[in-house]
Amino acid sequence: MASPVQSVRILGGGLAGGLIAFALAERRPEVAVELVEAGDRLGGNHVWSFFDSDIVPADRWIVEPFISHRWDGYEVRFPAHSRTIRATYNSIESERFDAVLHERLPGVRLGAPAEEGDIDARGPGDLSALDLGWQKFMGMTIETVRPHGLVRPIVMDAAVDQLDGYRFVYVLPFGPTRLFIEDTYYSDTPDLDVGTLRERILAYAAGRGWHGAPSNRVETGVLPVIIGGDFDAYWRSTGEVSAKAGMRAGLCHPTTGYSLPDAVRLAASIARAPDLSPPALARLTRAHAERAWKQRGFYRMLDAMLFRAAAPAQRYRVLERFYRLPEPLIGRFYAAESTMLDKLRILTGKPPVPIGRAVRAILKGSE
Repeated sequence: MASPVQSVRILGGGLAGGLIAFALAERRPEVAVELVEAGDRLGGNHVWSFFDSDIVPADRWIVEPFISHRWDGYEVRFPAHSRTIRATYNSIESERFDAVLHERLPGVRLGAPAEEGDIDARGPGDLSALDLGWQKFMGMTIETVRPHGLVRPIVMDAAVDQLDGYRFVYVLPFGPTRLFIEDTYYSDTPDLDVGTLRERILAYAAGRGWHGAPSNRVETGVLPVIIGGDFDAYWRSTGEVSAKAGMRAGLCHPTTGYSLPDAVRLAASIARAPDLSPPALARLTRAHAERAWKQRGFYRMLDAMLFRAAAPAQRYRVLERFYRLPEPLIGRFYAAESTMLDKLRILTGKPPVPIGRAVRAILKGSE
């Protein structure tokens, strides 16, 4: 039976809220969708990326109109190992995200104050309920004076000085002379020194002969890497009975911080839901988020090993070893769909961290 609901108001015009609004507008035209954002544009100032294998074919329609760039593979670089992986990689720039949503949605409100809504997608809840490490980064776009010659992304270049935990540089070739370069850290603290990171990005580019002027586009972020915590307390921190999406619902990959696959899955689930009333949406989103939390204990265990067992300057060895594994396994890991055999492959062999410290980290993370 079709839902009698005539309208759905979504608070927060970021990735999660925007994709839900888009999915409802496309598949539920009988429902008036209102997307309310406190900022001056939808999506803020972000680049989101994902692998083709992150999204099941049946849900591809939700994300396809937003894709700004696509490549047929990507590179990883470590001190003792480099590799090209043939997996299609996609990026969305927030400018396109904003433009597509404005084109498809008549009910967009910008600069709006906080108010009551049916789905809350306004960023994280009380993070003190979770046990966390941090993935922090700064990205800049550089226009090079000559073609840079990079044909595919460098998703991880960890052959750089290891500072403040596990450090890598992320590079996306947005055009023959346009590069997006991001300096990223898996750190014990959320502190972000923008001035220092800017100089490191420019030095990285110059060291590879990529000379040019940075644009005025700068993206910064501090994402939680979830080691453990109390899901129920986290959910209650922003209201027990309200519907939630994105980090408001704790939906992200615990290790990579990727949020787009979860945003697509939840948007697809909501678009299919027969009942869009507030109580039904609250039950749906709570069950969806709780199920994801329970299924992802393996990734939180790996995070405990990364942050509690590996010395900060040696954390790169964990990822270096991981990227020697088969390509399909790597793809399933990013999609948070690792099989039992995948998990055994990841954990077996010569460990990149001391066994005793790994065991203590796992036991502490399960408390």
